[in-house]
Amino acid sequence: MIISRTPYRISFFGGGTDYPVWYAKNGGCVLAASISRYCYISSRYLPPFFQHKHRIVYSIVEGVRDVDEIKHPSVRECFRFMNVSDGLEIHHDGDLPKQTGLGSSSSFTVGLLHVLHAMKGAMVTPMQVAREAIHVERDLCGDNVGSQDQVEAAFGGLNNILFHEDGAITVRPVTVSSERKALFENHLMLFFTGFSRMASDVAAEQIRNTPKKETELHTMQDMVGEGLSILSGSGAILEFGKLLHESWQLKRSLSTRISNEEIDGIYETARTAGATGGKLCGAGGGGFMLLFVEPDKQPAVRSALKKYLYVPFKLESLGSQIIFFEPSGPPESSA
Repeated sequence: MIISRTPYRISFFGGGTDYPVWYAKNGGCVLAASISRYCYISSRYLPPFFQHKHRIVYSIVEGVRDVDEIKHPSVRECFRFMNVSDGLEIHHDGDLPKQTGLGSSSSFTVGLLHVLHAMKGAMVTPMQVAREAIHVERDLCGDNVGSQDQVEAAFGGLNNILFHEDGAITVRPVTVSSERKALFENHLMLFFTGFSRMASDVAAEQIRNTPKKETELHTMQDMVGEGLSILSGSGAILEFGKLLHESWQLKRSLSTRISNEEIDGIYETARTAGATGGKLCGAGGGGFMLLFVEPDKQPAVRSALKKYLYVPFKLESLGSQIIFFEPSGPPESSA
């Protein structure tokens, strides 16, 4: 049995510049962090006593004889990519629901690839597994995905991630004092809007609109540097929240599918109750809303948004990890 634990992430600034349609021409950068909510993937060789060869357990249970029969796109393509031939049983458990803007799909793919490499006795670097996850999601599954989710899930931490025109990726950990980081962390609140969406569908319109939104995307990209200056400086941390508000107004303009009347209502309710700023996490259309709120105003915000689930969290720094490793070879009779 081998188990991986892979964090979800929140993105603060630069979202939209991590799509190749943008960074292949302009370069891109994001400011993002992994959080202490995780995707767990366990894997073991399946004894040959069943009619099925592979068993995949997530929101449904699949028992198949052949990899091509697997319905879960990421599992099917990861198995193909890793040339899985022996029977495997895969279990997925997540702290948060899928399709909610916290990079859960990429965390799943990163965690699964990490486990499959470990099953083969191989150690992988965070960059290797991140690039492989991007390839699986974008090229093999055909999803409209950016490149930040996979990198953040693999590396963990609070990072400035750069996407270069030639396809290279640079991860720069953000170095701030423990006191400044705690102050920042204590201003963050996360609420579940109660509905999910297919990120790939929402992102498709944004990608199509990219050539018409160059001014907005350049501005959003510049905000990464502004956010970093606020975090690493000694000035008022509330400036970060104000910048989030500005960024959200720009992001809403990138596509008609990013926000809607209910999401706008949640955000305005939070602002009226005391939130300095915030944003919808991920591609938009639903999922989790991140808010920046002074600690003494957080009870009022929670009360105003009491119909929505509040999810406390901390920032984490480990990224995808193998947390249980008890390897065993495939059963001889399954060969």
